[in-house]
Amino acid sequence: MLDVHDLPCLTRDIPGIGGTLKSRPEDFVVVEESLYEPCGRGTHVYFRIRKRGIPTMQAVQEIARALGRQVFEIGYAGLKDADAVTTQMLSLEHVDPARIQALKVPGIEVVSISRHTNKLKLGHLKGNRFRIRIRNVDPARVGDAAVVLEILARRGAPNYFGPQRFGLRGDTWRIGRALLRHDYDEALAVMAGRAGPADRGDILKARTLFDHGDYAGAAAAWPYMFRNERRACRAMAESGGNARKAIRAVDPHVRRFYLSAFQSVLFNQIVARRIDALDRLLAGDLAWRHPQGAVFRVEDPAREQPRCDAFEISPTGPLYGHRMTEPAGEPGDMERRLLEEQGLDPGLWKAEGRRLMSGGRRPLRFRPHDAVAGAGTDQAGPYIELRFFLESGCYATTVLREVCKTDTPARDCDPAAEEAE
Repeated sequence: MLDVHDLPCLTRDIPGIGGTLKSRPEDFVVVEESLYEPCGRGTHVYFRIRKRGIPTMQAVQEIARALGRQVFEIGYAGLKDADAVTTQMLSLEHVDPARIQALKVPGIEVVSISRHTNKLKLGHLKGNRFRIRIRNVDPARVGDAAVVLEILARRGAPNYFGPQRFGLRGDTWRIGRALLRHDYDEALAVMAGRAGPADRGDILKARTLFDHGDYAGAAAAWPYMFRNERRACRAMAESGGNARKAIRAVDPHVRRFYLSAFQSVLFNQIVARRIDALDRLLAGDLAWRHPQGAVFRVEDPAREQPRCDAFEISPTGPLYGHRMTEPAGEPGDMERRLLEEQGLDPGLWKAEGRRLMSGGRRPLRFRPHDAVAGAGTDQAGPYIELRFFLESGCYATTVLREVCKTDTPARDCDPAAEEAE
């Protein structure tokens, strides 16, 4: 199984420019484009904020605290990273707009206020517009960056799920695979143990205690925000090490997240295997119609290929689940073979008790819109600047990997946050 950082680039024949991302928040600017604009009436107040150096959930918590409201009352369309300057829409029902306008929260500015008839929900966005400045790079390499962007805009960028999909240690998919196999001991070992070089402080202590069988000590050591790890460790202690009971203590939504991570890593493997032909249809493919997403089976690739060349349609890969439609021909063989290599029966997703994930299809590629590269110098020094727009669900990290050819040129980055599929 290829690690997320080892996945091949489409433009691997073009040397990467290297460089450093996020030297400062202003180097990574993201503007969320809404799926719809507020209509100007209704009980829900929509307010656009610009935040600097704060992740979305922290911003929501601080705004809720300032207004004396509950976090769940505030709606948002997508999550945005901390190491950036990001603009996004939030919503709150039955609040005086003047109170929103008067908010004084460090790092957060209210840009505009309106009204609408419904709460803003996750996924209610068209996409995100990026302006990214890459430091510690030779500005003369801007030509290579521009060539890469041109290829991605013409042929499509690999639609990989980015590293943030797989947690800080990159192993959440392993938990999902173990859950699918009903291997609860393995799932708990990865989730709460297996201390490694990426672990620090109390997290390292908690994992080490778990590895040594001190489940009560591990439960006490986990930091407050790791409530599911604490619950699982406490359940292990109370049940005498019964991993099945411990897994039941984990929030069902979190268990679904682990299964989704395994879906995602399998999808990435198919993209990697078809990397040089992301823009070529095969007989039996299930093709995605852009932008609406309807899927149809390709019977005659030669007839449909001009539409693929025009980026009207794209081949798809699997999000395995009990309702996923399987392709025929070579694509179908490839997807079944991938499961067999993982020791999984293709019918496993449909087995009773494993129908947590419905599944679906996802295009193998996406198009960066309005993609341009430039070079310049500011008070922080020289840079190469990338500008592009990505539709909802696409990862900026993929574009950056293609341009830079490095594993996360700085800290893990993708303020697009990538709404759950």
